[in-house]
Amino acid sequence: QVQLVESGGGLVQAGGSLTLSCAASGRILSINSIEWYRQAPGKQRELVAGLSSDGDTDYAHSVKGRFTISADNAKNTGYLQMNSLKPEDTGLYSCNVEVVIGPEETWNGWGQGTQVTVSS
Repeated sequence: QVQLVESGGGLVQAGGSLTLSCAASGRILSINSIEWYRQAPGKQRELVAGLSSDGDTDYAHSVKGRFTISADNAKNTGYLQMNSLKPEDTGLYSCNVEVVIGPEETWNGWGQGTQVTVSS
């Protein structure tokens, strides 16, 4: 079984930075993809950033140039570096990860979520 543990959220002033981590543990051969989502109060969950196994990245327009998604395959951990944070970045951030756990077998799951609050 694979488990995901998120960390790194918190309260930060506008203009500040945070780095979120999403650590996967268990029977993992490799990471296929990592995605970070956020959900602000009263709003739908949105995709913030994505990273595929071939290194392709995708960002929401609102975070381009400020957020960077990355992964350390040796540690089975994904990261979201967030710079120049704005109050509108406030929300519950969750990672979604797909990993390879065996020949032609993958696992997909969600982290528990970590709260990011940006004060003005």
